[in-house]
Amino acid sequence: MKNTMKRKGVSTCVGLALAMGLTSMAMAADKPAVWNGMTPPLATPWTAEVSPDNALPEYPRPQLARPSLEHPQWLNLNGLWEFSATTSDAKPVFGQALKDKVLVPYPIESVLSGVQKHADFMVYRKMVDVPAAFTANGQHVQLNFGAVAQEATVYVNGKQVAKHKGGYTSFSADITSALRPGGPQEIVVAVHAPVDSENVMVGKQRLKPEGIFYTAASGIWQTVWIEPVAATRLAQLTFTPATGLDAFTVTPRVQGDAAKAMLHVTAFADGKPVGEANGPAGKPLKLAIDKPHLWTPDDPFLYTFKATLSNGSQHDEVTSYAGMRTIAIQKVGGRNRIVLNGKPTFLLATLDQGYWPDGLHTAPTDAALKFDVQKTKDFGFNTIRKHIKVEPARWYYWTDRLGLMVWQDMPSLPNGHNEKLTDADKAGFRADVTSIVEQLKGETSIVGWIPFNEGWGQWSIPAAAELAAQIKKLDPSRIVNARSGLNCCDTKGDPKAGDVYDVHDYQGPGLPKPDATRASMDGEHGGLTLGVPGHLWPNTAINPYGEVKDSQALTDGYVANTAVLRDKGMVVGMSGSVYTQITDVEGEHNGLYTYDRKVEKLDEAKVRAINEAVIQAGARP
Repeated sequence: MKNTMKRKGVSTCVGLALAMGLTSMAMAADKPAVWNGMTPPLATPWTAEVSPDNALPEYPRPQLARPSLEHPQWLNLNGLWEFSATTSDAKPVFGQALKDKVLVPYPIESVLSGVQKHADFMVYRKMVDVPAAFTANGQHVQLNFGAVAQEATVYVNGKQVAKHKGGYTSFSADITSALRPGGPQEIVVAVHAPVDSENVMVGKQRLKPEGIFYTAASGIWQTVWIEPVAATRLAQLTFTPATGLDAFTVTPRVQGDAAKAMLHVTAFADGKPVGEANGPAGKPLKLAIDKPHLWTPDDPFLYTFKATLSNGSQHDEVTSYAGMRTIAIQKVGGRNRIVLNGKPTFLLATLDQGYWPDGLHTAPTDAALKFDVQKTKDFGFNTIRKHIKVEPARWYYWTDRLGLMVWQDMPSLPNGHNEKLTDADKAGFRADVTSIVEQLKGETSIVGWIPFNEGWGQWSIPAAAELAAQIKKLDPSRIVNARSGLNCCDTKGDPKAGDVYDVHDYQGPGLPKPDATRASMDGEHGGLTLGVPGHLWPNTAINPYGEVKDSQALTDGYVANTAVLRDKGMVVGMSGSVYTQITDVEGEHNGLYTYDRKVEKLDEAKVRAINEAVIQAGARP
């Protein structure tokens, strides 16, 4: 998203609220206190529901539930932890309580965390009673982190058990050997969170947020849990649909001694077995499916899989899921088009930043996490561009289940100094890209990868081609958009690589034509701006794209903007577009919803009607 508009103060008036029929809400938004009595800068409908007793209680890893998603065996460690901001990365002191408290897994800058300020260095501590059943019969105990920004060193009873770099990827540690024979176990996590002061993946986070950049989200920001596991166990199962749409390739990743381990997988459709496969756990299996049922946004059918990893007398049982679908570039009517399951499909998307006024990078509840996905669906979109952020696994669970295709951006390095990036910075980015692709390539809803946005952190034009090739090698089953917004803003230029030619055009939409090797899309457009009094992020200047006076004008503007895609985009053979954006975020008021998710700013029925018309037009050859 470009930041070329002149920033100016927020102009609001009572007349706007009256025009939108929102007088009671707009005059003064209620601000319920959070769990510790703090007043949120802007509350969502879920803010007051969050407490130390119910911080994200849902099982966090739907694609590898042990033994099942309905009955997982685990211990959620979300809740109050001891906390201390520190001034350096010195090794923490063990066996001593820390002076403050933090609510995990909310970033420390968020009001829901109870801290609400940034620290470059911090330490978390929690005393945990491990259930006796977790260590029975020779089982091991595994400690899991959904994500910690940016670098985490984990200790159990003073022993280092893990060190992880990368603020957007999960990690685990077998802590069995570090456990005491009985009593509470001390878990300490030391974190370094430089945000944009170092050249690491940071996305939209800034230490000094303004314009299109937002408040930082540091520390533990996804669920933490422990679970009992076998000594030899599955760390990941990836189900890749065959090009013939009649089978899955099952790729296991095993932890422990896998030399003689065997894997058995059964596929279920609506509770009935429809295929099975057996073989050594060290290589992929082919799982043929009887009477395949394809996944589409209109019919997001998901298969359930039950897998057993056997290694002598040891058994690891997990449940997973996936949809049967393919995505590719094919010639349609002589032009390169994106095809879903072999059929031309227009990917009509919103830009989705994944930010919350109460939890920042972390949605306050799972219902809130689902809300944005469901509303995108209700508005008639079939795709989401997940913008410069990686979400928790449950967000992809909802896109898989509700039926939204996903463009997955890579979180960018800090923008503005591409020429100063070192070889180590570049190598770190490449490594993080690999980790993200490997973690997410089992998600059905993800249909395409975007390594660079508008040249942020892109050290050269050929770098986009290099990263596109890297991703394609890791995951040939999806399409790659080497650079979104090749006409803007840093390191401008066409890398002449990847599967998609992508321009940004505000208000637009841009109408790029497919070329000899790529389909085309407008990766960002729209951005019509309407602030709603009482629902604005405080003390932040607006970053306007195209201001409108009221809800009717916003609706009319959206319909007119999108109608161009229906009437002209199809003529040139476009395959997709991305409207900015599903919700307001801090200084940006160009959402279909306000930042607090309390006000739908335009006529949903009219938006849905024009969106459906575009998708229907885009399905015709």
